[in-house]
Amino acid sequence: MTKKRPNIPVALGQRIRKRRQMMSMTLQELSKACGVSVSYLSQVERDNAVPTLGTLAEVAAALHVGIDHFIAAPRQVDSVTRAGTRPRFSVSGNSVAYERIGTDFPGHELSSFVLNIPPHYRSETVKHSGEEIIFVLDGEIQQSIDGQNFVLRAGDSIHYLGNQPHSYSNPGDGAARLLWIGKMAHPATPAAFTPLHTDIAQGIDSETSVPDGVAGPVAI
Repeated sequence: MTKKRPNIPVALGQRIRKRRQMMSMTLQELSKACGVSVSYLSQVERDNAVPTLGTLAEVAAALHVGIDHFIAAPRQVDSVTRAGTRPRFSVSGNSVAYERIGTDFPGHELSSFVLNIPPHYRSETVKHSGEEIIFVLDGEIQQSIDGQNFVLRAGDSIHYLGNQPHSYSNPGDGAARLLWIGKMAHPATPAAFTPLHTDIAQGIDSETSVPDGVAGPVAI
């Protein structure tokens, strides 16, 4: 029996380029406005790189839209989320599955997600405004911050400013899981999202039982 595949959304890079062109902005102008390098923005627009949520939040703010203009993720209508029923979503082109555990209310400043990281995943190196806290729930993560490398295992945490170049990887053979909490200069508050297909979400939990392997900063 063939599993159904989720609908494939319009590529993230195409959406960013279209919005930038609608605003008559050059890559250089967008780079200056959001603090992301021209070369990296060019890679993103050509779908050769997938930005973290934090970087995407900065790009969205510079383009005068919310992060939900570019991606679709489940919106929390209540402040309580339940294990096992929490919707998952992904950023187009990225194999990391996110679970939103924060909600939207007037004046909120924090964003929070649980990240499910596949084996051998490596993120891009990025920097942006704001700050992040990572708490490893399962597995092991290799975290790089401004040239320093840290090995974080289940129960370990790290807190850092987003304006330092940072990246993470899951070099293990199993899926990994972590809690990410961030405070952005331009809070990313996704809304009206499309969850991952149920088969995919179940596959992450049951088929790949989240052994040692891990997650890293989403920088939402």
